[in-house]
Amino acid sequence: MSNRIKVLKTYKIFIDGKFPRTESGRYVKLVKNNIPIANVCLSSRKDLKNSVASARKIFDSWVSKSAYNRAQIMYRIAEMLESRKEQFIEELILQGYNKEKSIVELDKSIDRIIYFAGWSDKINQVFGSVNPVASSHYNFTVLEPTGVVGLISSEESPLLGLISLIIPAIVTGNTTVTIASEKYPLTSISLAEVISNSDVPGGVVNILTGSKSELIPHLAKHMDVNSIGFTEEKKDLRDQIYLDAVNNLKRLVEIPKSKIESEEIESPYIIKKFMEAKTTWHPIEKDFTSSNSY
Repeated sequence: MSNRIKVLKTYKIFIDGKFPRTESGRYVKLVKNNIPIANVCLSSRKDLKNSVASARKIFDSWVSKSAYNRAQIMYRIAEMLESRKEQFIEELILQGYNKEKSIVELDKSIDRIIYFAGWSDKINQVFGSVNPVASSHYNFTVLEPTGVVGLISSEESPLLGLISLIIPAIVTGNTTVTIASEKYPLTSISLAEVISNSDVPGGVVNILTGSKSELIPHLAKHMDVNSIGFTEEKKDLRDQIYLDAVNNLKRLVEIPKSKIESEEIESPYIIKKFMEAKTTWHPIEKDFTSSNSY
């Protein structure tokens, strides 16, 4: 029997399109059945601050892309995830999922990306409007992305839960900072590897692993985070989000775990929750040289 010690992979965090180690140097061994399977970074407050700065820096560039182009990029994520199905299934099983549940989780994740990608260039046609007014103006209402969105992933749905938050947020131009599942962290960084090779500009998606109880207060209190989307099963952390988010009146989007696992979440209203309405007035210019002018 070999006495060789296996070299464990260190799953780094994902910031600005790169894979740095946490600035704190902290990590934890992920253990299953008393066997170490990987090293996982414990992100710090500084890592979160860097992630928000990265998301803010790329926001103008990302939102200026056409909706059709963003849809193409979302489709590319699904395409690459499809090509790496076996890796993700093996990784989910390694972390404790059974094979049947792993296959379902992966198939639903790919299909959900495709679903939300299709709404990228349609959301304003459905929810935008031309409003009747009693003056000589055009009045338009359009939806615009909120800005930098903080996301807190479900603990029990490490891939589908992540996809169900990230894709509805970024498909319309938001940029994101995500705190991954503590229980199943490996899948989130493998997803980051897919995203980094899917034409998504660096900084649009940032993913941090580590302690939720340590990171959530810093995310919720950060003054440059405009909105928070979350699926949090622990009542104390959920209450913490609501309490800390009032500092700059962040929009909160809570998606229950039951919705994550059902098709109920596949709705344009989820995308709309990560957007805000903007109303524009434009004067009607009359041509007084025309014979029809009066």
